[in-house]
Amino acid sequence: MTHAARPRTAVIKIGSSTLTDAEGKVDRAYLADLAHQINRVRKAGWNVIIVSSGSIPCGLESLGLPLKRPKDMPTVQAASSVGQRALIAAYDQVFSPYGMLTSLVLLTRRDTADRNAYLHARDTFARLLELGAVPIVNENDTVSVEQIKFGDNDTLAALVACLADADRVVILSDIDGLYTANPQIDPKAALIRRVDRLTPEIMAGATGAGSAVGSGGMITKLTSARVLGAAGIPLVICHGRAEDAVVRSLADDPIGTLFTARERRHEITPRKLWIALGDSVKGRLVVDAGAACALVEHGSSLLSVGIRRVEEPFEAGDVVDVLDESGYVIARGLARCDAHAAREEAGTVIHRDEMVVFE
Repeated sequence: MTHAARPRTAVIKIGSSTLTDAEGKVDRAYLADLAHQINRVRKAGWNVIIVSSGSIPCGLESLGLPLKRPKDMPTVQAASSVGQRALIAAYDQVFSPYGMLTSLVLLTRRDTADRNAYLHARDTFARLLELGAVPIVNENDTVSVEQIKFGDNDTLAALVACLADADRVVILSDIDGLYTANPQIDPKAALIRRVDRLTPEIMAGATGAGSAVGSGGMITKLTSARVLGAAGIPLVICHGRAEDAVVRSLADDPIGTLFTARERRHEITPRKLWIALGDSVKGRLVVDAGAACALVEHGSSLLSVGIRRVEEPFEAGDVVDVLDESGYVIARGLARCDAHAAREEAGTVIHRDEMVVFE
């Protein structure tokens, strides 16, 4: 007797610029086509979690405010409060004809910062998928402040994928994928179909947020790709309005850019996810070949003896990147000392339990 294959899980992230029309309103026709595609991939054996932007544009539309992201936090939070209701209603309207039940999951970094909260969130996602629901996930902008924000839904999608032990993440964007340069200003820019390693050259080609309604840019997508690669989860970035984008992004040879992932080695702990996806990086350490090998091959802590130079100052408790001598970021971790002590004093600069290794 043959056993049915384990359902695979896809996390589909939809950006505001993909979800809204030229006027900045939520595009109902696009949502209807999305529901049709989600129904097809579910029949093909995929569980689907959607990380959706759009609550703030929905709220701005409902409140009769200008359709561009407000600059003051109370208006952002008010628009989100009104918009979450409208957004989930729009999803439910287009998903229900296919017999797909949606659920709303709102997260902040606080909800996943400690292990107990992380495990509860993980179990909730698992149970929702077992019950056949399609979770619609968004950051809880109504209560989020800077200290507990993910900052963008690319980061949130990466965290949800780790929570749900996903098999693939798809970012539906307003660009076809990763290019060798910014295609809006460089006519020679070429699409990169596959990325096995995020080199310094690739990172240098990334730019910031590009649309009036979104908060993420290519650099946040690459940061997510790096963390997902460490967790063993492939990522696809493609144009969200390409024909059958969702279906084709989950194919063996997907459209857009595929960021491959190595075989899974171990779970990334909640604390390590917090470090990798949370606070902005404050410093950069360049290590010698021996230290790089110890980190990557043996999972060692970073000792001061292996540091070649400090490129940016930092304090104890700051998040810092660790680079090899070629300029490739091999790890990110929480510094146990400041930049001066890292250079001048012998000891552990980053402990292995507070460091994510990317290769």
